[in-house]
Parts: sequence; structure tokens; C-alpha cells
Amino acid sequence: MNCRLLYLNTHRLSAYAWQQGNLHAEGVFDSDEDGLRQFAEYVGAHSGSQFSLLANVAEEGHALETIPFLKGSDRQTLITRKIGQHFLGTPLAAAVSLGYEKSQRKNEKLLLSALTNPAHFEPWLRRINEAAAPLTGIYTVAQLGGQLLKKLGQDNSRCLLLTLQDHSIRETYLVDGHAHFSRMAPIADSSIAGIASAFAAEAGKLHQYLIGQRQIGRDESLPAFIVAHPLTVPAIEKACAGHDRLNFTLIDSHAAASRLKLNTLPADNRSDLLLLHLLATAAPAQQFATESHRHHFRLSQIRHGLIAVGLIALLGGVLFAAKETYNAQNLRAETSALVASEADLNRRYQEISATFPQLGVDNDTLRRLTNRYGELIAQQREPTPSFQKVSQVLSRMPAITLEAIDWKNGQNSRSTVANQARAAEITTVRGSIHLERATARQTLAVFDQFVDALRADPANTVNVEQRPFDIESGRALRGGDGLDEEAKPRQFSVEITRSVAP
Repeated sequence: MNCRLLYLNTHRLSAYAWQQGNLHAEGVFDSDEDGLRQFAEYVGAHSGSQFSLLANVAEEGHALETIPFLKGSDRQTLITRKIGQHFLGTPLAAAVSLGYEKSQRKNEKLLLSALTNPAHFEPWLRRINEAAAPLTGIYTVAQLGGQLLKKLGQDNSRCLLLTLQDHSIRETYLVDGHAHFSRMAPIADSSIAGIASAFAAEAGKLHQYLIGQRQIGRDESLPAFIVAHPLTVPAIEKACAGHDRLNFTLIDSHAAASRLKLNTLPADNRSDLLLLHLLATAAPAQQFATESHRHHFRLSQIRHGLIAVGLIALLGGVLFAAKETYNAQNLRAETSALVASEADLNRRYQEISATFPQLGVDNDTLRRLTNRYGELIAQQREPTPSFQKVSQVLSRMPAITLEAIDWKNGQNSRSTVANQARAAEITTVRGSIHLERATARQTLAVFDQFVDALRADPANTVNVEQRPFDIESGRALRGGDGLDEEAKPRQFSVEITRSVAP
């Protein structure tokens, strides 16, 4: 937003436009009805700008106060009460915290300041409010004095600052950059010699006043800073040479303007332009206007905040869209490359496949055959583990003679690869039992031992297909009819189903 500065003294108000270190005077308005009307028209024409009001009036008070350690609304309520006790009837007040006392119960020290004649400001503030122009705040010349010295590298714990404004000298006593006392002294003689003698005389009077108020010691000397035009510096140095208790330092206003990066140099001894530029570039945190006076300023802050958030969201959307567009272009380029690569591979495949011998089958049939061959290879097993298990059992039973052994992988040759991987191995053992002079019971006992030995492996499931003797239900087991019958080998057949882990 455009920044416009208003300078109000005891008689009139001056308006300036500030832009990049340049101050442009836009009007001077007297405090009569005609001047107020012209000011209302001016503010209405520039209601989109932010206004800051710098006041140079005599009705300005300062007071030191100590309050208990409080926070939040309780602290603000107590500060408002203290301001009302010191400056009754004015809403234009400010409070600056000076820290806490460490020796006692952490009491807070405050510097209370107020503009004690609000009626002088009311006509101007009403016109600003009627034009719905945002008012940043109300500031005073004394308030900006400490900040001016700090920017110029002349920061002292306690000092005097004298500046010329509106045919009067502004005298300010500063402690740690804060104005503890300020007053205006009129100048009867506006010549260079008259201004120089007025600076020297007023500095001595202020020093004596501070001694009388016991704000400084009687024998204490203070640094005193005077801001003046370079043409008047020699005369002021000569006039201030006779003071013993004041250490005068003269500040060249043109050098100060250059250091503050103010492009509009002061034309005389007045320091208005320096303070206005300082107000535009580094306004103090505290100001004198109430929240009702700054209502439109708060609205402008909210409005510009929303606009800033919208712009950030818009910029984020644009960046996101640009990123997605870039990614889409990359994907399209990759797709084109893959399509071209696929076409090239297909062409090469056709060229290579043209050199193959003709098999009389098409590619799909050949692919199915190769897939089936792969499935058969995957389900292929060897009978070695099953044969080893049977051999270990037979080695412990010499009466049993192995006559035949069959092995097959699974029961269904048409099962899928997954089923074949889980299918069992089936081993069929055919043999006979040779025992001399053994009864049928002894032969069956040997056969049962053989079956139990095979079943000892938990992976085996044994199914007896043929026993050495045919045993029917309801018939007694008896021996043979003769020696030749007992010595005859007894044949059997068992089926061993061995589950294989996938």
C-alpha cells in the first residue's frame, strides 16, 4: 500500500507522500473549517493509502509508574487505571515496559505517555474515520527522538535531544532511548544567531530543570545532541561552547538524512523530514491511537492478509500445475520411447523368427507346448528317497524277500502344476516271507512288524493290498496241512503313500 504521512502541529496539518526514501509534500491544511474540509477531500481521494500521524504539540505528558507482576487482561486493566489517574480524560495514551525490579517482588516498571489535549486531534481523526482511511497510529516527535539517535549511532543511556520544529525547539530528556520528559520552547529570533543562542539557553534551562526534579545529579554532566542544518553548525558550536555540565554534539541534518537513506534533504534547521522518514521506515511499536481510531487499519490488515493468502494459494496452484505438466510431458516422452522400443523389438523378433525352421505349428501352439513342458519339468521327481526308506526297513528284516517295487508320482497325471507339486509319491512293494517251520501266526507277526516299520515314518501312509494269508471274517487262523505247506513262501503287497512337502 501507499504510505502517507501526516504532520500535525499546534496550528496546521501537513501531508506528505513517502516512496522509496523520497518525501513529497501534498498539502497544508489549517485548523479552520475550510482547512478541515480540504483535508477531508484529500483523505477521501487517498483512502486506499495507509496514514501515519506525527504530532508536535505542547500538551504531552510522561510519568513513571510501578505495578505488580501481572499478565493478560489484568495487566492491561491496571495500566488503563494508572493512565486514568495520571492523565484524566484522554484516550490518546501509551505504555512502555521498562523491565522488572529484581530487588523486590518482580514489580514491573512502566513509562506512561499521553497526549493530554485530545480535542486538538479530534477534528482530524474524525475526517480520517469518515473517509474509512486506515490510520496506522499516532506518534510524537519526542517518541521518535531515541530511535533517531540509535539510527545515527549516538545511543546513550541518558542524554538530551534538541531539534527545531515549527518556530520552536523540542527539548527531550531520553533514558535508554525512551522520552521521560519533553517540552516545546518558542523562538523569538529566527536568525541563525538567534537559533544558536536559543539552543544553548534552552539546553541549560532543561539541565537545571532536571536537577531540580532530581532526575539527574547536581554535578552530573549530560550529553546533549542538537540536530541542525550544516550552515548553522558553526554558529551553534560557538554559542554552546560556554557550558560545563553539558557535552554538546551537533548532528548535521544532511549527513543524518544520508545515513537514514532519505533522499529529500532538509532545507533549513527543522527536523520534520528526518522524523517523518524515520516514522515511515521504522515506526515505534507503541503509539497513541485507540483501537476505534485504528478500526479501518485492522480491516485493511485482514483484507491484505486474505489477499496475500490467496496469492500464495494461487502461486502454489500454478507451481503445482507446472510440476504436473512437466511430469505429464515426461510420461508422454517415456510412453513414446516405450512404444518405439516395442515396435523395434517386434520387428527384430519377426526378423529372427523368419530364420527359424518351419515346425508346422503356429506361435501360440508352440508357446502352449513349451509351457506344458515347463509344467512337466516342474512336477518331475525321482524315487530315490522312497526306495531308500523301503531299503532301510528291508535291511532289518532278512525273512522278507523283495520281488517287485513300483513307484509313481501322484495319482492323477492330468492334475495341474500346483496340484502335482502337492501330490504324494506312491510306492507299491511286492514281496514274500520265507520262514522255516513257522506257523501262520509267526509269518503274520513278521508281516505286521514290516508294516509297522513302514508306518513309523509320519510322512508314510501304508495300505495293505495283499496279506500273506487270506483271513476272512468268522474263520479261525490255522496252520498248513503239512511241512511243505508251512515252508511255502507267503507273498504280500503293500502300497506306501508318501506325502511330499511343497
